[in-house]
Amino acid sequence: MKFLFFLLQLLLVQFVHSQVNFTYNGFKHADLSCDGDAYLRSDGIMAITNDKPKLIGHAYYPSALQFMPNQNKGNKSSVVTFSTNFVFSINPKYPEIGGHGLTFVLLSTKQPQECRLNQYLGLPNDTSMETYSTRALAVEFDVVQNLEFMDINDNHVGIDISSLISNISKPAAYFIGNTTMSINLKSGSPFHAWIDYNNQEMLLNVTVAPLGILKPQKPLITLPIDLSTVINEYMYIGFTASTGLLSASHNILGWSFSFGGKAQDLDPSDLPSLDKSVKVIHSKGFIVGISLATVTLVILIVLGATHIIHHFRNEDDIMEDWEVEYGARRFKYSDLVAATRGFGEKHLIGSGGFGRVYKGVIPDTGLEVAIKRIAQDSRQGMREFVAEITSMGRLRHRNLVQLHGWCRRQDELHLIYDYVPNGSLDHLLFENPQQKKKLLTWEKRYNILVGVAQALLYLHEECDQIVVHRDVKPSNVLIDADLNAKLGDFGLARTYDHGLHPQTTHIVGTLGYLAPELTKTGKATTRTDVYGYGALMLELVSGRRPIEPQKNPDELVLVDWVRDLHSRGKILHAVDPTLDEYNQYEAEVVLSLGLLCSHPLADHRPSMRCVVQVLLGDASIPQLPFDIHQEAAGVITDYSMIYDKSCNPPSDGASSSQSTSFTGFDKKLVGTQVSRATF
Repeated sequence: MKFLFFLLQLLLVQFVHSQVNFTYNGFKHADLSCDGDAYLRSDGIMAITNDKPKLIGHAYYPSALQFMPNQNKGNKSSVVTFSTNFVFSINPKYPEIGGHGLTFVLLSTKQPQECRLNQYLGLPNDTSMETYSTRALAVEFDVVQNLEFMDINDNHVGIDISSLISNISKPAAYFIGNTTMSINLKSGSPFHAWIDYNNQEMLLNVTVAPLGILKPQKPLITLPIDLSTVINEYMYIGFTASTGLLSASHNILGWSFSFGGKAQDLDPSDLPSLDKSVKVIHSKGFIVGISLATVTLVILIVLGATHIIHHFRNEDDIMEDWEVEYGARRFKYSDLVAATRGFGEKHLIGSGGFGRVYKGVIPDTGLEVAIKRIAQDSRQGMREFVAEITSMGRLRHRNLVQLHGWCRRQDELHLIYDYVPNGSLDHLLFENPQQKKKLLTWEKRYNILVGVAQALLYLHEECDQIVVHRDVKPSNVLIDADLNAKLGDFGLARTYDHGLHPQTTHIVGTLGYLAPELTKTGKATTRTDVYGYGALMLELVSGRRPIEPQKNPDELVLVDWVRDLHSRGKILHAVDPTLDEYNQYEAEVVLSLGLLCSHPLADHRPSMRCVVQVLLGDASIPQLPFDIHQEAAGVITDYSMIYDKSCNPPSDGASSSQSTSFTGFDKKLVGTQVSRATF
């Protein structure tokens, strides 16, 4: 009886899965789910992206498939054997340079969070996968070598398990017997890929070959793995891709999938063709036709050249040296006009000394952007405009505002960024009391401080060059829909090589965030950024600006007021009174750390690496001496005895006689969640 029950169950499973086996020799009548820039072309080709820059595309089978049918029956479940094969092509706009690749993916959600244009192959990054518990099994066909993810080269196949770092990868190739035949994935040619999982042997095999060649006997990649440990019971299957400044079109010509056995092979003769057919004319008038066509072509070239020269003269659309070096994308002015309905007042979201910021939607991509339109008489002229592009052109971090490109029309300058829906931290903190109380809870404020600190750590230590922001303040911190911080506005930024000394520059910045030594040396270093960050810490915790003239003299300068409260053992009285509850330990740490970051001597300020370690709980902060207010007057305590020498950051060109990590502050001495009523 048990045997019959098992047999019936097995037959039922096979029957259920047989309902989702499919074969698409082209996609003219396919029922698939496309989002982003993916779409089904009229010729039957599934385009994941075209060759325009900064695109992202996903295409899935419309419903989730059950890969572990016994999971809800209390039994130990395993992933059902499955097989798929498909034909794809990657056609870079500039084949010699390359573009971005694509993936076949099993994904636990149809709407993965924080997928970014221009990177990650259309998948969410590792942090997002962990945050949202996203499970992914991706087979990548990658034509970019990303050192961040330890790619082996710019032409490889890899298997990624809930991470963008491949568990295993191999240079793109196939086997004829024991002979390895290399293939170039970015050639634009169609390739046939096979992916097979055997649940008995627990092996995942990946094979690839040029279209028209029978499936090689030997797979390119074999990975021993129990997939039941890495995927969910139900998963979506499909394809993802994205493009950056170096773009490529990603196309799928056919796709077959099967549970329980081998998927049906695709017939090359039934697939749509990537090449447009060209009819060759053989007639007596062939030579005459060629001659006429040549003359016509010459005329068109002359007219085209005249139009381009006229366009350049009218639009001042010259190619800048830095544009070539940094690969910044130039937007058409007409696209920006269309995106903002002629820069209409309804699209205005901010203004300042630099000009105005508009919200817009780029017509051809649907991308929501913020467009900073720099006024001709702005303090941010061409030099700062170029500085912002060159500073941000190569920066990639989740806590930095993403720069998409720029536009110059005669004397009008424009920068195009990600649109960040909650605006600036300054706006939330001071201009909208109701939103402040609702959104800026203690937990959110702490998370914002961590995000800004991680962004500055990236700029100071993790880029190819040191980037000094020079204008760290709440109005330059934007808050996204999830209340995560994104540091922006790099118009005053300066870069220099690691180990070199910064040069003297004009004193720029905002009063209240300027480090004292700037007025003496004129040299902006990472430690001057730390000072600005310290002011931001105190401001966010207290809900007060760094300088408030309407206050009495003892409370005029925020950092002096907090120092005085600390010296009297009342530092928690500096916490924003609009906070109904907060974490007492975290508040003491942030306020004390803010005082250290705002230390009058640069050498006594911590590095951003140490700040991040303290905020994440990986290091402790020493208790401040109660005479710290005297240090502002020149009586400086020697911290060298209480700093841990192991956390000395790499030199940024600024002298540092003291070490800058923290030790000796015991979390157990401080309470946790505290109600405002306690005080």
